[in-house]
Amino acid sequence: MKLSMLALATVSTLAFSTAYAEETITLYTSQPPEQAQETVDAFEAANPEIKVNWTRNGTSALMNVMRAEIEAGQIQPDVLLVADPINLGTLKAEGHLMAYPQAPVDGYDQAAYDKDMTFFGTKAITTGIAYNTEIAEPVKSWNDLLIEDNRGKIAVPSPLYSGAALNHLHALINDQNIGWGFYEGLNDLNIVPEGGNGPATKAVASGMAKYAIIVDANTLRAKADGSPVDYIAPKEGVSFIGEPVAIMSTTEHEDAAKKFVDFLLSKQGQELVSAQGNIPLMPGVAAPEGYPDLSSMKLIGYDVDAAVENNDQVRAQFADIFGL
Repeated sequence: MKLSMLALATVSTLAFSTAYAEETITLYTSQPPEQAQETVDAFEAANPEIKVNWTRNGTSALMNVMRAEIEAGQIQPDVLLVADPINLGTLKAEGHLMAYPQAPVDGYDQAAYDKDMTFFGTKAITTGIAYNTEIAEPVKSWNDLLIEDNRGKIAVPSPLYSGAALNHLHALINDQNIGWGFYEGLNDLNIVPEGGNGPATKAVASGMAKYAIIVDANTLRAKADGSPVDYIAPKEGVSFIGEPVAIMSTTEHEDAAKKFVDFLLSKQGQELVSAQGNIPLMPGVAAPEGYPDLSSMKLIGYDVDAAVENNDQVRAQFADIFGL
């Protein structure tokens, strides 16, 4: 049966309205592309009224883009999901992040989110101690590494290169049981921090190093691939990158952006974190097979606001200790 011109016009108008009733938010993320797509797909499935346009790059590259957008007064993202809390702390200090006091963080470790509720950790990518099981013994403390037998045999990524290592540096120097003395002890053993987590993983897996200070996933993936390595969470605790999510203060889609945060912090979002091979921050959500459970580790947090203020000084002091 043919529709009248009026009916066709009505159908066309309804279709037009329905198509544009969908709200769209823009996400900038440093997640690997396949994980970013999984995260967006899962969110859109749970919130079919919201579409997410996303751009993926390394955190430093994204921050360079953000700087240009801020200078031009044309900030594009509604939401950020990036690795480095210090960069988010800088944006917060400049007034670019929106506080979300109602974010669902009940039960979460307070070290996992900003005290002013402007950014929220979504997972725990921890940095602990990897050791070669064929040539080294497990240790219980960070300071247990500082013995003569380990001279020149500890692989350490450089915080002047690696974001995870910089995060680790800020965490350890602010722990009264570890502090700068740990790094001075490494230097006394002729340890030269360099590169990122990849080379350090290869060094400990090959036996060139007895120990390495690296992220959990690198160790456990190498172990799963047959390398003689295992992972230790020292008694003082582990630093962690929470891959925090934050809402830009310039967003015009506040409610939709909050729903994105809510999803990542929900049980469904945290189960996705585990399925993607990372340790979830929500208590009661199991870690991936072979990974330590969050309840078995202490998280070492630090004041990100203070780290933003003294980051240059910390990097300079690190370089001075090791003559870099």
